[in-house]
Amino acid sequence: MTDQVVAVIDLKAFYAVVECVERQLDPFVTPLVVADKSRGSGTIVLSVSPLLKSQGVPSRCRVFELPKRDDILFATPRMSLYLKKSADVISIMLDYIGEDDIHVYSIDEAFLNLGPYLKLYRCTPRKLVERIIKAIHQKLGLYATAGIGPNNFIAKSALDIEAKKRSDGIAEWTLEDIKTKLWPLTPLSKMWGVSSRLELRLNNLGISSIGELAAFPKEILNAYFGVMGEQLWQHANGMDESHIREKYTPQNPSLTMGQVLMRDYTIDEIPIVISDMVDDLCIRLRLEGKLTGVVSLFIGYRDPGGFARQMALQRPSDDNEILKDAFLTLFNRHIEHGRFVRNVGLAFFKLQPLLYEQLDIFIDPLEQDKKRRLQTALDEIKFRFGRDAILRATALLKSSTTIERHKLIGGHRK
Repeated sequence: MTDQVVAVIDLKAFYAVVECVERQLDPFVTPLVVADKSRGSGTIVLSVSPLLKSQGVPSRCRVFELPKRDDILFATPRMSLYLKKSADVISIMLDYIGEDDIHVYSIDEAFLNLGPYLKLYRCTPRKLVERIIKAIHQKLGLYATAGIGPNNFIAKSALDIEAKKRSDGIAEWTLEDIKTKLWPLTPLSKMWGVSSRLELRLNNLGISSIGELAAFPKEILNAYFGVMGEQLWQHANGMDESHIREKYTPQNPSLTMGQVLMRDYTIDEIPIVISDMVDDLCIRLRLEGKLTGVVSLFIGYRDPGGFARQMALQRPSDDNEILKDAFLTLFNRHIEHGRFVRNVGLAFFKLQPLLYEQLDIFIDPLEQDKKRRLQTALDEIKFRFGRDAILRATALLKSSTTIERHKLIGGHRK
């Protein structure tokens, strides 16, 4: 597949601009912040308008870190609205590009393979991107920037390093631009795929710029980082063999769920939170027709610290009660008494298809079948009438987060 020309299109200040459009406000003159102030001053800001960003206000901060101004307009996050707008953007992209040549990277960013369409539209990659960006603005009022390159990495680098600073919002790089525009870059974390933690490890090897990383012996990087070392070296040299049409399938799929608790929870309250979360995660498990063979529990304390532990089950299961007992066993075994909890995370690993029902010699087969049919019936009621149609009685307790959590998407208001 040598016909790949990649564009990465990113929606500018997506959440904030959507809120401005909904209010018929100009995002470039409106000081708007997307954050739920009702959660307190420590609430994370999801987005700020282009005006505030141009005035030095970071797009990711806490409410208490915002400048003390009376003119700032706060918008409570509306995740269902943002998801709809994101879908509308992808729909516009599909007017120009086939589904196989679009990779949705996040709610506000997508990779497009332009190569197969340039002859059809008889235009350059830049002209095609300009058409798509113009259509997004005309139909939805949203603004976008784009990076263009011969592969995913170069296109993404063009977007992050240059396009967002240009007046037209578009940057087009070739392999030669890597030497002049990427190699001088420092700190290393400015390169796509390099976290601050990974940057520190690279610094310990004497690497402080992308150019030094590109020239560093690949064998040493492989010995130090494994497979990641090869990828780091390739990216630093502008190489990326991935193709948008080659869809990634995880070798070890999992299901996860996590939440940040809005107050300090005592140890006695957490089992109810875990039980509620298991119920919701099991519905997803059964919806996919899967069983889980391993459960994993993460607990984060109010003060620094916590634990992450996992347990293999005696037999794969999708039964709420069996899985809840496994999580509570992990919790009781590893919890530190006297600590307050602020984070809880659950995960199912080693998923396998539900091809048959494995009988348990300690459980009556008729009771086992009855229990499965009951769970299926409860799932169907929730699918039809909503997740709150049937709840455990414990959902009414003060320590339960179920009802409030069901009002959220991605941890934010629908």
